[in-house]
Amino acid sequence: MKRFLKILGMAGIAIVVLIAAGAVYFFRTFPKSKPAANLRITATPERIARGRYLAHHVTACVDCHSTHDRRYFASPVVAGTEGKGGEKYDEEIGVVYARNLTPAGLGNWTDGEIVRAVTSGIDKDGKALAPLMPYTEYKALAPEDAYAIVAYLRTLPPIPNEVPKSQMHFPFNLIMQTIPEPVELQEGPNPADSVAYGKYLVKIAGCQFCHTPAEKGEPLPGMDFAGGFEFKFPDNSVVRSANITPDYDAGIGALSRAEFIARFKEYAQPELRQIPVNGFEQQTVMPWLMYAGMTEQDLGAIYSYLRTVPPMQHSVERRPATAILSE
Repeated sequence: MKRFLKILGMAGIAIVVLIAAGAVYFFRTFPKSKPAANLRITATPERIARGRYLAHHVTACVDCHSTHDRRYFASPVVAGTEGKGGEKYDEEIGVVYARNLTPAGLGNWTDGEIVRAVTSGIDKDGKALAPLMPYTEYKALAPEDAYAIVAYLRTLPPIPNEVPKSQMHFPFNLIMQTIPEPVELQEGPNPADSVAYGKYLVKIAGCQFCHTPAEKGEPLPGMDFAGGFEFKFPDNSVVRSANITPDYDAGIGALSRAEFIARFKEYAQPELRQIPVNGFEQQTVMPWLMYAGMTEQDLGAIYSYLRTVPPMQHSVERRPATAILSE
């Protein structure tokens, strides 16, 4: 009996050692990374202006990393909170807090570390970022656009704001370590090629990211742009993204180019930037107020590209009747 217990104890120790060794191997292997590039980005006025345009109106970094006034439609950013972080996103995969992007939060980061975080999903300390931060889309950024965003972020007024650490649920806390990968940024297409440039803008604006249905954080194959991705509001009600494929009935096939552009640009009007809403049942997660600042040329390019994606007859119930989820 004593011999059996001794063997059992040794087996238990061996299992613990194997698990510990496996954990050490896993966290040394993932996330896959390479040293941040040794960059020193020159902040020219043109570069800062381009970065501001992208961060506010295309990649919409400022939208996720600021405080919102949810009393109004599309939750406008509260003036003076741009980039301060702290917004809480309670998701199926865990609780994510938007980081502080002002110099108070990124002041000790190098330019190369910021570019790596934005495009590869790896922070200053070599740890994986939650993929709610769409680095899987931002990896398509042209080098100059990535540099422009960094140059602009450096100009934000520093706002001291200690942001809580994100807490991911098991097993996603392990899975997320395997998602980041080193990327080599590629030059973007010529804006004169409307379809190609529209595809580029769609990618870095996260249109596919938000308008493709997903299960457990993974986009459903063959359902690109078909809508149905679920977003949960703080009151646990749900809104789903729209189908933006060119299907005539379920998607945006009935919209002309002019109508598509006008749908965005109407929110540039001052009187439409503070529309009171009655709770979350009238609220949207679509950053209309941000995208309203996109140029008509860029919106037209996005329209041109979306007309080329396969139409999907996928009707989306934007606000399901059983909208209150259990915790």
